Amino acid sequence: MSQFFQIHPENPQARLIRQAVTILEKGGVIAYPTDSAYALGCRIGDKKAVERIRQIRRLDERHNMTLVCRDLSELATYAKVGNSDYRLLKTATPGAYTFILPATSQVPRLVMHPKRRTIGIRVPEHNIVSALLADLGGPLLSTTLQMPEEEFPFTDPYDIRASLEHHLDLVIDGGFCGMEATTVVSLVDEIPEIWREGKGNPEIFR
Repeated sequence: MSQFFQIHPENPQARLIRQAVTILEKGGVIAYPTDSAYALGCRIGDKKAVERIRQIRRLDERHNMTLVCRDLSELATYAKVGNSDYRLLKTATPGAYTFILPATSQVPRLVMHPKRRTIGIRVPEHNIVSALLADLGGPLLSTTLQMPEEEFPFTDPYDIRASLEHHLDLVIDGGFCGMEATTVVSLVDEIPEIWREGKGNPEIFR
């Protein structure tokens, strides 16, 4: 059964953030708020936790997983990006965008697209996420908490607990954070390609 933390979205309590990160460090899977919707997250190198996320969301290996980063300083470790794309990323982050980029060798094969060898990169604008990443000292492997039979992601942490408490180690209640998924932009080729229009302004990539 999952734990349930109520964390203030503007001033996250350091004690609860530390407890949440301890759960992640022990291989836990958490549900947490972002600037677009609630998401599932675990440590990048934890194979069992990654498989649990795939099972909860019923995802196959072709689904692009996302690395949620505190800022762009981690970008070069996990993704290959040119100067022009970096400038675009700098303009759009932090924000409700997911960027598809070629993955570096630092990204485990388990979480990259098996054929394209790509990875999603995201820098949300949310204080709870920033606090988690700062304490964790690295990115979260993440995916939007949207079940395959549902039209929209989860928006209520109490609904998450009721539906998934036996599958998660922690649900973070950060209040309502929206119900719209991110805008997804592929930067694999020279010209940015919008794969999904969501929260955020897709016009800046056209």
